[in-house]
Amino acid sequence: MPLYLSRFSYTPDTWAKLISNPEDRRKAAKTYIESVGGKLHGFWYAFGSHDGYNLWEAPDNVSMAAVALAISGGGALSSFETTVLLSVDETLEALRKADQIRYRRPGTGGMDP
Repeated sequence: MPLYLSRFSYTPDTWAKLISNPEDRRKAAKTYIESVGGKLHGFWYAFGSHDGYNLWEAPDNVSMAAVALAISGGGALSSFETTVLLSVDETLEALRKADQIRYRRPGTGGMDP
């Protein structure tokens, strides 16, 4: 199953609610991904441009998109971004396929050597 890395940030209101009533949000995240047949591999909070990170496994992009939409639509986050992660083997396969594509730079009028 594909792996996905999500970066999220809470709204100030969500932080205020968590301060007054601390809650382990890993349980919620696990429930969301398991509802589409996936698995939560990790949940971390962080300093920096994002408040936290999740590592998920989902059956496909549509299933992960459904989880992301449900979470984003909930109103507790100010941002939520998800990146599809490729394995080394998938990247090697993509590199082999890329070698077969004849790319032409814009404005060159023909194929690049």
